[in-house]
Amino acid sequence: MKFGAVPVGEAEGAILAHSLKSDGLGLRKGRVLSGEDIAALQRHGIAEVVVAALEAGDVGEDEAALQLARKVGSQKDMTLSEAFTGRVNIIATAPGVLTVDARPIDALNAVDPAITVATLPDLIRVGAGDMLATIKIIPYAVPQSVLKRVLALCNSAALQLHKARLRSARLVLTQTPGFSAKLLTKGEATVVARLRSLGVEVRRSVTVPHETGAVAEALDGFEEDLALVLGASATSDIADVCPSGVIAAGGTIERFGMPVDPGNLLFLGTLGGRPVIGLPGCARSPALNGVDWVLERVVCGIPVTSGDIAGMGVGGLLKEIPTRPQPRAFPISHGKTPQVTVILLAAGASRRMRGRDKLLEPMGDMPLLRHAASEMLKSAASDVLVVLPPASANRRKALEGLGVQIVEAARASEGMAASLTAGLAEIASRADAVVIALADMPDVTSAHVDALVSTFSVEDGREICRVVTGSGKRGHPVLFGRRFFEPLGRLAGDEGAREVLAANRDVVVDVRTDGEGGVIDLDTPEAWAAYREGR
Repeated sequence: MKFGAVPVGEAEGAILAHSLKSDGLGLRKGRVLSGEDIAALQRHGIAEVVVAALEAGDVGEDEAALQLARKVGSQKDMTLSEAFTGRVNIIATAPGVLTVDARPIDALNAVDPAITVATLPDLIRVGAGDMLATIKIIPYAVPQSVLKRVLALCNSAALQLHKARLRSARLVLTQTPGFSAKLLTKGEATVVARLRSLGVEVRRSVTVPHETGAVAEALDGFEEDLALVLGASATSDIADVCPSGVIAAGGTIERFGMPVDPGNLLFLGTLGGRPVIGLPGCARSPALNGVDWVLERVVCGIPVTSGDIAGMGVGGLLKEIPTRPQPRAFPISHGKTPQVTVILLAAGASRRMRGRDKLLEPMGDMPLLRHAASEMLKSAASDVLVVLPPASANRRKALEGLGVQIVEAARASEGMAASLTAGLAEIASRADAVVIALADMPDVTSAHVDALVSTFSVEDGREICRVVTGSGKRGHPVLFGRRFFEPLGRLAGDEGAREVLAANRDVVVDVRTDGEGGVIDLDTPEAWAAYREGR
């Protein structure tokens, strides 16, 4: 390939290296210059252009990227993006844990700086739609001989996506005298949600006294694929109650303690040939912690030994690093404008309205629900998804003709988290960010969403954007970047996203908006009456 400045008259068929704009003329870099382009350049008095001219034996950037991507990303459960400007992304079509063999990747990256492969870290959990790797050809073409050398080094197993193999679990919770019932319930709900996000069903959940014999009895004869033990009191020694209960039931302890914080007090064992994981107290939180690193691998059939856990110390301070490192480009948009979806939560039961449905209360000439959805549709968001409860004919009717996507939350009665999980499951493969909005907030407008969308930037560390009212109160809606979909999906009950916000303060940006609409919600007839009187 020849690269450099040439007279315009000699540039036909070459690739324009730099964009040109001049009095109505606009030619983007990467364009193959046609005869008409040459004539237009000459009319504008441009005598010279910088171009790349392919020679015999050269392979264009897109074709070279595709050939390499087909080799590296040939495993099951992977797909390829379209080639664009010499880049092809390898994308997961299913959730799982990614393993990366660095040796062939390093070897092919060492052949020529023009040909590059970048991947996610080894043993990272991914969702359907996540980018696993990106192939980038830096110049406009590479010699066929160089590309052949790189292709010869490719190992089709360098990237492997391991999907869940375990499908059922038993959960044993212990309780001490005076132990908070609320904390017990929260712990169970969070663990159940964490397992559900991995495709594992808790078939039996047992609460027993915090005693060795009781733990052993609860584990006796378990037939599920996996057992989890969450103690009311922290495990401080391998001879403590919970690991001793596993041993008393006939099991063994492979490892107690891990160099990951939070997660130090985890233990790993086996019973009847099946894995048993002793959960530290941090498992009661949906935030990423050491439990996830072990649980994800175990569920996906990746062996975890004492040595593997010992090797988790580098990067093991989870509170100090991003929960899910992301490549430079967005996984779906491939560097273009981010795809932002609004999830409008509208599955509440209106229990405090004494027989009335707050979402069908009139707002001018339309129900509140239609008003809220219409405002979201006016925004800069790419699309709008409305989560409704089952058998919600009247609410569905209120949305007729609007062009929103409707999803029913089968477990809406369990609380807001179930609605959010239902919404996230629908958009996880396509959205780069989500705006979570509440349908019972009449003064939230498209301007609120637009302010969040315009603020959002992964590259600049603005990954969670939260509305703040004119008086400085924090409210709704809130925008979350893609890497937070997983912890949001592990929330339970009526638990909001406070823990996700608290665990990621370094990327939270408060976005000031006019008025107090971000904190006004109407849950009672009295609130509606006062609102209408004040309008």
